[in-house]
Amino acid sequence: MSDSSPLPPVRLTDEAELARAALSTPLLSRAARLARWAGPDTRVDAGGGLVEEQLPAAAEVLGLTGDDAAAYASEAWRVAVDTGLVEITDEETGTVAAGEDLALLTGGSPHDVLGIWLGALEAVLADASVPDLDDLVDAMDLENGGGEIDFSQLDWDPEAEAEFLDGVLGNLYLLSVSEDGPGEGPVPLPALAASMIVPGDMGEPSNDMLEQVSDAMMRLDDQFRLLEPVGLVAYQPVDEALMAEAEDTDPAAAEPAGSVDDTDVSRYGMVRLTPLGLYGLRARLLEAGFEAPAVGDLADKGADALLDGTAAYGPRAVRAETEQWLSRREPLTAARELLAAARGSDPGAPLRRLRCQEALSLVGRAAEPALREVLGDAELGGLARVWLTEHGAADVPAPSEAMIFWLTIDTVAAQLAAEGNSEELQALVEGLAAQHDGFFTAAWRVEHPATADVLEAMGRLHPDKRVAKEARKAAFKARSAHGG
Repeated sequence: MSDSSPLPPVRLTDEAELARAALSTPLLSRAARLARWAGPDTRVDAGGGLVEEQLPAAAEVLGLTGDDAAAYASEAWRVAVDTGLVEITDEETGTVAAGEDLALLTGGSPHDVLGIWLGALEAVLADASVPDLDDLVDAMDLENGGGEIDFSQLDWDPEAEAEFLDGVLGNLYLLSVSEDGPGEGPVPLPALAASMIVPGDMGEPSNDMLEQVSDAMMRLDDQFRLLEPVGLVAYQPVDEALMAEAEDTDPAAAEPAGSVDDTDVSRYGMVRLTPLGLYGLRARLLEAGFEAPAVGDLADKGADALLDGTAAYGPRAVRAETEQWLSRREPLTAARELLAAARGSDPGAPLRRLRCQEALSLVGRAAEPALREVLGDAELGGLARVWLTEHGAADVPAPSEAMIFWLTIDTVAAQLAAEGNSEELQALVEGLAAQHDGFFTAAWRVEHPATADVLEAMGRLHPDKRVAKEARKAAFKARSAHGG
């Protein structure tokens, strides 16, 4: 995932609701309970972890039982220390005290709570990139000095492992916020693993690649199990029976990332980001230098920022952002601001006018005076006539032929900027050429900065070779006439 272009905007839940969700996550709530339980007799080892003899008492405080109780208590304690809920007061004696941040969980703002949760998330993500403890013990170089990890034996690159997990989470975020993604629905684990290994332009993946995907799935299964208690994801693990089957089957024949029956896909694991997870990953992406907007970012900015800022947004995101922007303004004032910001002859102007037109469609009849004020404007007059007619206004003056052609060029230029060579644009191009026999004869004369580019695009998109050639000739004339 490149950090050079903005990601689709995410719709975030209200911070107060997110903070309540953070406080109720199993891991942070356990860490807070241990921080309140800790007292003068609590002792930690050199790494800041609870000494082994105190783990049963910590597990009892948390109401944990079973073989994993001590491990869960140890994990919660580490999070309490890493997030500042507990402070180590004396490293030599291993004594601790409640940290300053503990009070923020009950007396701080939602933003304070979320800041602590983000610290917990970072701690868990670091743990998730560490291999299985049994493998780690086996890789300890006990014969040559002891305590040193032989990474070559472990076949583990800490930096590469962290980058892989970050990449997977980045892809999951992108799928979650994309307009054509699953939205709030889960993503199959095979698809997520394949997104990191199988090139997008590859047809049938090789057996070796399928085996890599299978291995990645098993790693991700372990990691998502660790990430669920902190509230990042909702996860349905890989079916245990399926794992047993895989151990007795040739990995190349299993085809986990390829031809999986839709009825069985959930057996391979399903994962989705929670609202809290969306918040957390966006915060990490922003910190890493990505442009990761959220719906509502432009609500307090000017109309120019709204029209330019939503240029790359999908239709649903444009509407959501525009609705928030309009909700904070009086309709007629908003309409005038939008129209003023839509003017211009720069390359981005046609798309600004399209976004303006979309925004004005949400304003209603209260915007009518603003539209009538620009009827004589060369750039906005056509747009105004369309809006007034669509809203049933009376006494709308008919546009001149020159205005009709200018608006046509402007509209196609905006669609090119918004969608590229889409099927919808191709249908528009075919319709324009069919409705007007002399379209290209008149179009190349239009005094619009994008005339030649639009005509070239029409020549590229029209399926009829004769019409396409006519469009390209008109584009050549437009460049010659307008010095392009």
